[in-house]
Amino acid sequence: MKQVEVTILGQGYILGCPDGGEALLNSAVAKVDGEMSAIRDAGKVKARERIAVLAALNLAYQLAERPEAPPPSAARLEDAAVEPDVDALVRRIDAALGNDGLLL
Repeated sequence: MKQVEVTILGQGYILGCPDGGEALLNSAVAKVDGEMSAIRDAGKVKARERIAVLAALNLAYQLAERPEAPPPSAARLEDAAVEPDVDALVRRIDAALGNDGLLL
C-alpha cells in the first residue's frame, strides 16, 4: 500500500493507495474536489461537512444514473472483491476529515 498526498477543497490529505492505483485515485480526487468546489462556489453552503455530504450524494446520483453493467461472471467474483466494505470506506473518510468532523 502506497501513501499518496492529495488536496481536496484546499485541505491536504494523505491517503492509502494500492500500488499502480495512483492515476485512478487522482481521478477520483479530482472529481470529488470539483464537485465540492462547485457546491462551495455556489455560496449557499459553508460547512465543510455539509459540502462533503452534498458532493457525495451528487456523485452517487450520477453513478446511479449510469446504465447497469452486466453482472460479473462467477470466476471474476472469486478473483476479486466486487462489493466495497462501506463501513471501512466511511472510517477512511472520517479519518481523512480529522478535526473537520465525522462524515456520518
